[in-house]
Amino acid sequence: MPRRRTDEPAVPLPEDNTITVIAETFRLLGDPTRLKIVLTCLEGPIAVGDIAKATGASQSLVSHHLRLLRAARLVRGTRRNKQVFYEAADAHIANILADMVAHSLEEHEDDEG
Repeated sequence: MPRRRTDEPAVPLPEDNTITVIAETFRLLGDPTRLKIVLTCLEGPIAVGDIAKATGASQSLVSHHLRLLRAARLVRGTRRNKQVFYEAADAHIANILADMVAHSLEEHEDDEG
């Protein structure tokens, strides 16, 4: 495989405002409870009570985190009667998290070796 020159970025560097949005997204996902919530939402629309059961967090804590995650466009809610069901906002979010889970499960050889 050809090696990339170290002075050539793999992806063009985005504008500062885009970098800020990306950094905020990773900051939000850096909280274990919020990460569990988003991962739970990857399986499809799910109610707050079911998210709370799956994550072991209280409904009020889940609701608080969902407000932050919605504002960051990481999840979206759909109202059905008196309940709101949450799911990953789009395929980008699902793919990022699925790739990170797969990456974390890989066995890594020492790069030095």
